[in-house]
Amino acid sequence: MDGALQITHDGQGWSFDLPEPPALGALLRGKSAQAAAELLPRLFNLCSAAQGMAARLSLGLSIAPDAAATLARDVLRDHLLALFMTLPRAASLPPAPLPAGWQASPDLAPALWGGARRPASLAQWLASAQGLAPLAARVAVLFGTQGRVPPLPFVTRQNADNPSPLENSPAARHAGDPLMRQAEALAGRGPLWRLMGRICDAEAAARGDLPAPELRADGMALVPAARGVYALRLDADHGRITTICRITPTDHMLAPQGTLRQALGNLDQPALAPLLVALHDPCLPVTLHEVGHA
Repeated sequence: MDGALQITHDGQGWSFDLPEPPALGALLRGKSAQAAAELLPRLFNLCSAAQGMAARLSLGLSIAPDAAATLARDVLRDHLLALFMTLPRAASLPPAPLPAGWQASPDLAPALWGGARRPASLAQWLASAQGLAPLAARVAVLFGTQGRVPPLPFVTRQNADNPSPLENSPAARHAGDPLMRQAEALAGRGPLWRLMGRICDAEAAARGDLPAPELRADGMALVPAARGVYALRLDADHGRITTICRITPTDHMLAPQGTLRQALGNLDQPALAPLLVALHDPCLPVTLHEVGHA
């Protein structure tokens, strides 16, 4: 998606003014498969590795030997920027530098959890002030059970290209993790659960342990990205692009009754909206408006 998402609170509820989707058809139609695969990741400054891999998979083009490592590094970079800079600022905490050597280290436990290994007890870790615990504890205290979303179907191989409301997020990838189960038991599928999902996904990306990209029989490529699963199908005739189908995690969270819409609807304190939006992390700029305020 391109442009800015306008979200307005009028004292009664939230309204969403979505930008026009990018005119990918006009940009890609008629191009050769190779040209389209090279152009697509340059059109978007987020998740470019995932989009490039999806295009090449869908079109049956060769994948570079280091493509999986590049994808994992792309995902990890986005997570670390959010966890150490963007989200602390949004939560009124001081940002921190990214962990030293993060590009090459398969073990980020000291930076993420504050110890040599991940904790077993979420409650004890939240009280420990170790690693990212201060950020997680602040999110837990600020929101409580606000901003949580009733369980939605998780994104799967079968439904990833369906633009209906789905739980398409890093948290969905790790929902069965013991710490994620504890977060859900504590405050539902809310802000803390989403934050913990991002932390767990950063840990997995550092190990190179993201889900493998997939190609369905219908040519739809499914590739893990920092915000969830990215789905893309590029159809070609005589080597030239004819049709494009692209569904992103942002499409799912902004669908009617999608996670971001429902989370804001379940927010009692509108002042927390910027942090809530940052935790959902749509892949386009967001402007928040409060009717009656400058």
